[in-house]
Parts: sequence; structure tokens; C-alpha cells
Amino acid sequence: MADKIKLFVAVLLIVAGVTGFYYYADQALLYRVMGLLSVIAVAVAVALMTQLGTEAVSFGRSAVMEMRKSVWPSRRETTQTTLLVLAMVILVGLMLWLFDMVLLWAVKLLTGQGG
Repeated sequence: MADKIKLFVAVLLIVAGVTGFYYYADQALLYRVMGLLSVIAVAVAVALMTQLGTEAVSFGRSAVMEMRKSVWPSRRETTQTTLLVLAMVILVGLMLWLFDMVLLWAVKLLTGQGG
């Protein structure tokens, strides 16, 4: 129950921050943005004190660890793959264009417009 209250307080803080941002529209934009960012930082800090917040932080850390385990392709492999994809796109484009020309010729022949 305490977690729900903390999350509710965090949402209320964000709503209050956005409301204050627009309520004080006559003030300098810099001060309004700094105030809004401050309120959002406090809301995030409150939300991180919940079970859901600690689970989100744990998930983020494990995602970063998994990303570090990834093996990224070298520059040469990336270039070769890009060139292969480009060649296949051109080849398929030419094949579809040829197929379209044959179908156009056949339709003109069947309808009597190919003269």
C-alpha cells in the first residue's frame, strides 16, 4: 500500500509541476523549465523508492550488461552487408520492373491495344 501512495505522490508532483509551468506563463521560460525539471527529478526519486522503481532500475542494469555482451560487426562486415542489401534491392527492383513490362505487354496484346 505504501508503494501505491508513493507512486500517487510522484504522479501528483508531475501534475503539479506541469500545472505550475503553465500557470506561471508570465515568468521567464528558463525558470519555468528549471522548476519543472526539479519537480520531475523529485517525482522520479520518489518513484524509485518503490518496489516497482527498484525493479525498473534492476532491469535497466541487466539490459546494459546484456548489451555489453553483444558482439558488434566490424566496419568491413557492415560495409559488405550494406552492399549486399543494396545489390539485392536493385536486382529485385529490376526483376519487378521486367515482370511489370511483360504483364503490360500481355494486357495490351489481350485487349487489342498493342497494335
